[in-house]
Amino acid sequence: MRFHRPAAPAERATVSVVIPCYRYGNYLPTAVASVLEQADVDVDVLVIDDASDDDSAQVARDLAAQDVRVRVVVHTANAGHIATYNEGLNQVKGDYVVLLSADDALVPGSLARAVALMQRHPRVGLVYGHCAYFTDEPPRADRAARSWTTWPGRQWLTWMCSRSTNPVYTPGVVMRRTAWDDVGRYDARVPHAGDMLLWYQTAARWDVGRVNNEAQALYRVHGTNMHLTQYAGMLRDMQEQRTLLGILFEETPPAHLPPARVRESALRSIVRRANRLAIAESRDPSGDGSAEAFRRFSAETTTLLDGRGVNPALVAWDAWLESRWGGLARRAVRHVWWQLWRRYGV
Repeated sequence: MRFHRPAAPAERATVSVVIPCYRYGNYLPTAVASVLEQADVDVDVLVIDDASDDDSAQVARDLAAQDVRVRVVVHTANAGHIATYNEGLNQVKGDYVVLLSADDALVPGSLARAVALMQRHPRVGLVYGHCAYFTDEPPRADRAARSWTTWPGRQWLTWMCSRSTNPVYTPGVVMRRTAWDDVGRYDARVPHAGDMLLWYQTAARWDVGRVNNEAQALYRVHGTNMHLTQYAGMLRDMQEQRTLLGILFEETPPAHLPPARVRESALRSIVRRANRLAIAESRDPSGDGSAEAFRRFSAETTTLLDGRGVNPALVAWDAWLESRWGGLARRAVRHVWWQLWRRYGV
């Protein structure tokens, strides 16, 4: 990690924001307003309504009628979120691009802060920041950046893969246009982990930056969030992360990748997580079979390793952490990791 003193944008730039919308017409005005109110950058907005069966399309058209910077595409048939993301990001022409869900919002000044970082660090292709949660009214957030952090892309990728984690929330990401063009798409083979794969693929080719402040974007929590409905479940998460690693290491040019041992570390991390979840679920009196499903997944993933499996000492440590007696230590470990992620993004 390298820390830098924040600065203002060196020159004015255009940021294109794609807002996919499906049945989120009631949230759409907040999302669009949070983009149009951004200072020190030029913005254009593309709202794509994916054949919503509510009033989302009309809400989008009304917003476009009020501001020439807003453009609307309405699908006649539902294309799904991955196809909609790719359609929008491949249409817009800004120097930088953002994908913002219709139920989320940007914090004032967030685009200028991210653009300024990339202008001063031309090898950085992706900048992210913390996303604060909200439910009803967007909270006020500290706009001032404490610092910038940059990483060589392969170093960041190695660190993320070694723990098989995704510390980046999509609303808080700004990508350089040329970095998006290098990768070119969200991958439909991992519909739930498509963002994680995109960050990894970008880091294989570009450096990564982060704006360190209270929040760069706002993530709305409600009962119809996609991650709470269509793709609920840790098992599905881990299955897609395993698939993601195959795509990354088998389809990315070797010159861009960290050593093969990093993939092994990532798979071991997934195995350990599955083991911990199996232990935790085995204590659930409902007995819905989840523990056995996690055990099967762990065994399947272990066969992909180089024969050494997971260090028995780490297996024992994980088992103790998930035991009744290890609960306090488990909470302490998770709190430390949460604080590091919250402040530094890793």
